[in-house]
Amino acid sequence: MFANQGNGAATAGLQSASVVVENPLGEKFPFGEKFGEWFDHWRDELADVEWVPDLGRDIGSMVWFRGLGTLVLLCSVAISCLPDFGPIAGHQNAPLIGSQADQARSQMIAPLAYGSDTGISMAATDAVRPLAESPERPSIELVATLGRGDSLRRVLQRAGVAGNEAGEVTDLIAEAVSVRDIKPGTKIDVTLGRRQDRNQPRPLDQLAFRARFDLNLEVLRQDGKLKLQRKPILVDDTPLRIRGVVGSSLYRSARAAGAPAGAVQKYLQVIGKKLSVSRDIRATDEFDIILSYRRAETGEVEVGDLVYAGLERDSKPKAQMMKWNSGGRNNWFEASGVGQSSGQLVRPTNGRRTSGYGMRRHPILRYKRMHSGIDFGGGYGAPIYAVTDGTVTFAGRKGGFGKFVKIKHSGGLASGYAHMSRIAVSNGRRVRQGQIIGYIGSTGLSTGPHLHYELYRNGRTINPNSVKFVQRAKLGGRELRRFKGELERLKNVEPGAALGALKSASRRPAENREISRLNKPLNS
Repeated sequence: MFANQGNGAATAGLQSASVVVENPLGEKFPFGEKFGEWFDHWRDELADVEWVPDLGRDIGSMVWFRGLGTLVLLCSVAISCLPDFGPIAGHQNAPLIGSQADQARSQMIAPLAYGSDTGISMAATDAVRPLAESPERPSIELVATLGRGDSLRRVLQRAGVAGNEAGEVTDLIAEAVSVRDIKPGTKIDVTLGRRQDRNQPRPLDQLAFRARFDLNLEVLRQDGKLKLQRKPILVDDTPLRIRGVVGSSLYRSARAAGAPAGAVQKYLQVIGKKLSVSRDIRATDEFDIILSYRRAETGEVEVGDLVYAGLERDSKPKAQMMKWNSGGRNNWFEASGVGQSSGQLVRPTNGRRTSGYGMRRHPILRYKRMHSGIDFGGGYGAPIYAVTDGTVTFAGRKGGFGKFVKIKHSGGLASGYAHMSRIAVSNGRRVRQGQIIGYIGSTGLSTGPHLHYELYRNGRTINPNSVKFVQRAKLGGRELRRFKGELERLKNVEPGAALGALKSASRRPAENREISRLNKPLNS
């Protein structure tokens, strides 16, 4: 029995020992072997914990929050270890004050922002008397610019010239050149003199500007009066002639020879009306370009328009075209005096064609009848152009045509323009091709703003699409002789002659100094 009890006690003791090992948290044990077991147990437990889980999975779980805490802890440690990027404090000199500052200031060059004052400043003594007012400058020099649409008198008044003197200067200048011909952007040098009273404008002492390419004007005050002085500028009007071989490209060859791009394009247009640029011009041909050209002795250059376009083949002229003013219009004429064809009819307006010539049902009268012209659509007030040169024979209202204009042309032809909103020409007036004669409207029998255009031959309407105007001007008599004389003068100009040295008119011969005589041999 006791033996059994001993066995049971032993068994109970073993069970009690096993509980202590499995659950060490609930037992108080001393330091020693059991502390080592406790440390190993917690190390194994912490090693099994996942401190850096994937935060993309199991969002909201305890494992996820544990990983978030680990991340926040690591970021906080990293941020706390950041270095400081601020400036490193160094040694600073004590600021200069009092006499030390004044001594240093006297030895430096102060910037403009601080008055740029240098040297030792001294206080005013009893010998210094303050001025009641600061003195004025004895004269003021300035530059005035003539603007677009501005007048010379207003420019001078804005510059400070008195109104009466500005008018007097304008009258003086008008004696030499037309004030309206002075180009916008002209620079005017103005010098204003001393005045007697601050409440009065300064008197004009001198004024100078370039009135024309070949003339400088200067207004000076002499003996109390303003006088005009003309200073002519030597100008060379020799035309600029450029020649060369066509080669693979006429445009590139002309540009390489020094011709401006605009002049080459105009040359191709003029020659293109005489020859086919792509088929009739050979690589061995020679182009001949003459431009109006002006040079001043002051160095300025004005390159004008194309005045002659020629082409030579085997040293013989293939085409010779010269610009000539005949009857108030510039036209290109051949060497024989025959002008270029003036082309076909221009469109009477820029709108699209809405109705053709022939029978149609009238939109208002509602029955078929002859439509004796062409209709062009367009906005109200769009311009209407004369199809070619002619004389206005009728300008006013005409029944269902409303406001109507009829123009008589050469060869028994005439043209009519109906339904205008406003007429811009009068009866008997001479008009040019492309000139505005009125504006699109909807007067008369019309359903909307448009142009009704008609063409007549000997008083009868014809289809406008069947006629093409071709005009060729021809010179004769005295005008033909003057034309050929000018053509011969241009052809005698040497290529590049306009680029030679220009002798100045203001250049004086060198003075014969006394020392120069010593170098001359004595006469025996």
